[in-house]
Amino acid sequence: MAFDSNNVAAITEKGRCFANVVCWLLGNGSLFAWSSMLTAVDYYSALFPKYHPARVFSGVYVPFCFVTSAILTYNEAKLNTRRRIIFGYTLFFISAVLIVVIDLATSGRGGIVVFLAICIITAACGVADAFVQGGMVGDLSFMNPTLMQSFLAGVAMSGTFTSVLRLITKASFEHTGGGLRKGASEGSKTVYADLAAAQSQVMDRSEAGECTTDNEDPQQSSRLTTGQLLMKNLDYCLDLYLTYTVTFSIVPGFLSEDTGNHSLGSWYALVLLSMYNVTDLIGRYTPLIDYVKIESRKVLLLACISRFLFVPAFYFAAKHGEQGWMIMLTSLIGLTKGHLTVCVLTAAPKGYRGPEANALGNLLIVFLQGGLLSGVSLDWLWLLG
Repeated sequence: MAFDSNNVAAITEKGRCFANVVCWLLGNGSLFAWSSMLTAVDYYSALFPKYHPARVFSGVYVPFCFVTSAILTYNEAKLNTRRRIIFGYTLFFISAVLIVVIDLATSGRGGIVVFLAICIITAACGVADAFVQGGMVGDLSFMNPTLMQSFLAGVAMSGTFTSVLRLITKASFEHTGGGLRKGASEGSKTVYADLAAAQSQVMDRSEAGECTTDNEDPQQSSRLTTGQLLMKNLDYCLDLYLTYTVTFSIVPGFLSEDTGNHSLGSWYALVLLSMYNVTDLIGRYTPLIDYVKIESRKVLLLACISRFLFVPAFYFAAKHGEQGWMIMLTSLIGLTKGHLTVCVLTAAPKGYRGPEANALGNLLIVFLQGGLLSGVSLDWLWLLG
């Protein structure tokens, strides 16, 4: 049989495109439940006006995510990555169902019991996030960087899609009885289809034995330890930590509660969060443009440190600026966060063998989530102002 290199190339390209789509779907499903809660912040703020839901939900989600991720990273070499990822998506799906069930069972009533129930679901989402993101980033770290970029873009797309959906449902139900609740509920129900699609892709990949780490690699015993990987990649870890500390010291708590009243009224916080999600998505695609992709380790670190200027900028914009300035700053913080995240997570694992790249991917996610934890903790300081 004659060897046709053109057919082989076509099959390879088709497989690469399919893998990118799968990774995008998996990224989309990984934060869909959590994003749907964040974009319904106007509903939860009205339902629980005394409890600062935007800040509390983040304050519950992130510690559970960080602690679970740290434990999983410590035991990374002993874990079955396929089962880890499947468990995470399953827990995401169950959490998404329970959010709607509680809302239907209580007919949209507030109260401390309902609030605590939602906090428990939020904690479960945090645990699911740790299982999924660490596992996926670890697996993709020793594959083609475009797969990592596709997964990270899918993660951002979950926020963008839920934001757009929330804007549509808010506009549709705003002037009806219980409009806030209807809008939030309709948005939450769409989570099912996306999470189901993502989980089905995980099952398909698992059965095919694709996109998984071989934890029984014969080179496992000679690999660099987690401590050695940390020392060699400390700047990359700090990049993610600083990026997410700055971002989540402002998003979502400050944007939803401390930006004042403007002509957009109840739409204001939702528009800000939507702009953040949209520009975060755009920022995760900009590294595909070679001349804007940052590969220098020193430049990456400098760029991450410079983002601390967002803190005084947001403070003065909230106190003295018009809503246009706040929208611009929100767009910039989303754009830079998305861009730097992809630049770091695609550059750091280069040059490592499979088990080492997997361990490094898990380690980077721990620092990312550590930045989340620091950010949501610092976000409470805005209340002092």
